[in-house]
Amino acid sequence: MRSRQYGPDLTPPWKRSRPAPEVPAEPGLVVEEVTTGFCGAVVRCEKTAQGLTVTLEDRFGRHRVFPLEPRGFLLEGKAVTLVRPASARPPAPVAPRRTASGSIAVPGSRPRVARAGRIYVEGRHDAELVEKVWGDDLRIEGVVVEYLEGVDDLPAVVEAFGPTPEARLGVLVDHLVPGSKEWRIAERVSGEDVLVVGHPYVDVWQAVKPSALGIDAWPRVPRGQDWKTGVCRALGWPENTGAAWKRILGSVRSYTDLEPGLLGPVERLIDHVTVGGPAGP
Repeated sequence: MRSRQYGPDLTPPWKRSRPAPEVPAEPGLVVEEVTTGFCGAVVRCEKTAQGLTVTLEDRFGRHRVFPLEPRGFLLEGKAVTLVRPASARPPAPVAPRRTASGSIAVPGSRPRVARAGRIYVEGRHDAELVEKVWGDDLRIEGVVVEYLEGVDDLPAVVEAFGPTPEARLGVLVDHLVPGSKEWRIAERVSGEDVLVVGHPYVDVWQAVKPSALGIDAWPRVPRGQDWKTGVCRALGWPENTGAAWKRILGSVRSYTDLEPGLLGPVERLIDHVTVGGPAGP
């Protein structure tokens, strides 16, 4: 005769206790404790040294405290497991809000009085992108960003600004290529208190990751053709570069939508300018 293999629980299936439904122990809920028969309304549910407990109040105003155990109470004659209600639980930790640049936001902070130092950004689109991603950080640090129409104006800007250790100047230049005219101008004005950096892109549009726009890659535009117009044609967009830029800028939500080739230079400029004299209160 073959012997049967029994598990550790030999109780017939029809006699096994089914898991009782979980019910939040909300104040006012009327239940009966199964072992004592004490019936009352929930007054509170709290965590104690002995574990989670519930306090019941009967119709005579008497209070009794019971542990929250599985199948420990009857609700309308049916066994239930009381659980701590969400309203009685401590709030879940909230991750600190971050700015678009990835820095931890300072709640209730106000823009500081502007530093003596400044950041100039060549190109209107470049300046708008910097403002969108780093604007909150720059206002907290008291750094003013100004628009530089062209790198040819840079020597006059530096001379008029008169940079010092307490008033440093940072400049972001479009497509700064070694050996170019722009490169030579940047080298001429650079110094301990003047930092000129550039990004490697033909246009700042390329600093936005293609994935942010839902495209695989930025199109290749033949030489001799206006790059922005060529991009619009290749992507099937209307040949309106202003509208195209609004579309691109609108797709940028944070620094994660930008290429490292722009992130690094801008962060260097902010560090350079904020090393100088302190911002006002």
